[in-house]
Amino acid sequence: MAGLNKKTFRIATTLLIVLLVAGMIFYPKLKPLLMKKEGGPGVSSGLGAPGMGRPGPGMRGGPGMQKTMASGYVVVPTRMFELMYSTGSLLPDEEVELSFEASGKIVEISFTEGSRVKKGQLLAKINDRPLQAQLLKLQAQKKLTEEKEFRQRQLLDRDAISRESYDQVATELQALEADIMLVQARIAETELRAPFDGIVGLRLVSEGAFATTQTKIVRLVKTSPLKIEFSVSEKYAGEISSGYPITFTVDGVDQVFSAKVYAIDPKVNVDTRMVAVRALYPNLKEELKPGRFVSVKAQLSEIDNAISIPSEAVIPEMEGEKVFIYKGGKAEQRRISIGLRTEAQVQVRQGLEFGDTLLTTATLQLRQGAPVMLDTLVTNKPIEKPEL
Repeated sequence: MAGLNKKTFRIATTLLIVLLVAGMIFYPKLKPLLMKKEGGPGVSSGLGAPGMGRPGPGMRGGPGMQKTMASGYVVVPTRMFELMYSTGSLLPDEEVELSFEASGKIVEISFTEGSRVKKGQLLAKINDRPLQAQLLKLQAQKKLTEEKEFRQRQLLDRDAISRESYDQVATELQALEADIMLVQARIAETELRAPFDGIVGLRLVSEGAFATTQTKIVRLVKTSPLKIEFSVSEKYAGEISSGYPITFTVDGVDQVFSAKVYAIDPKVNVDTRMVAVRALYPNLKEELKPGRFVSVKAQLSEIDNAISIPSEAVIPEMEGEKVFIYKGGKAEQRRISIGLRTEAQVQVRQGLEFGDTLLTTATLQLRQGAPVMLDTLVTNKPIEKPEL
């Protein structure tokens, strides 16, 4: 009997499990028929159909219809501004590492490190005593030759000597004058003078050192004005020209500086596809130092009466971009042609008109002709001109 009871229990358990599984499988199909028989108020006959159940998040509706909740954006004329951002460096207006034009022992250094110097000011000198002695000798010879030339000219005027004799003396005098000029030029090469106004850096040699033409003595830098060198994409190269205004900022300085473009590289860099541009900043107070990193901003274009929409409302597709507008309580699809882009806005050249109500949210749920309910309605405001 015990064995029979166990067998009966197993059979009953198996039948119960089969009935439960069958109920789970066939109940969804029988439920609509049962509800249709009941015919209760407010119950739709299509409850079990896909997508026709209770309204999901963001959807409302009565029997047989759902409405997508979305935000509206009324399109009005605006002004759009295209800004270009870049990075660059501050460069000195002039910079040079000074060296002597001749070799010799340094006998004088006449500048203070970090001081301001004027164009033509003597900075350092190498030994020129042999050249000075040679100059004195030539000057003495010149004086004697000038007296000889004077006497020969008087004799030539009285036809006491031939023209050939006088020309020999005159040529000798000219040769001495040329030798004197050559020695004076060599003496000038022993002097190191500032080629322009500026500030000298740290000296690299001391008095008594032997300097060659390759020996660096000191760096001279002109910091007023300063050059701002930056790069722009090749597509913007035609929009920037000489005199174009830009602004730039420097890390650690709470001030926006203004400058003007003065030169543009005529060639596009083949590696970066960028064009090098230089602007000039007066730097009259010399508050900025060359070599610093800068962030550059420039306004490239301005469009009046533009149709601008939020970039999140644009739906990209293989065929192009599209948007949805609110019309007659339903979503209407529009193909658009876009133009200028900014950080948050997109210019629409074709596809929208002023007064259209653009749908900016729930764009992935919208379909052509789908019922829509607006939860908010925003009127587009003209975009103010950005501060450069």
